[in-house]
Amino acid sequence: MTKLTLSLDKRVAEEAKRLAKRSGRSVSAMFSQFLLAMSRAEEASPDIGPLTRKASGLVSLPEGKTEREVLEEALIEKYGRDV
Repeated sequence: MTKLTLSLDKRVAEEAKRLAKRSGRSVSAMFSQFLLAMSRAEEASPDIGPLTRKASGLVSLPEGKTEREVLEEALIEKYGRDV
């Protein structure tokens, strides 16, 4: 494993430690997971906006369903079929 030193604002470092403790992981593990998720999101959809990229990975699709099917079901549930 390679060691990396980061310079952070004290408040950011404290927040990272707090989040890591709350999730039961180390700051290093949390940071690694974040970077890998960002890398996968960028490789999958390099032209998406920052808000969408930030939200990527928060939700998993049900097995056997496409994004379109999930969206379609949500719209039907909200507005009904007759719209």
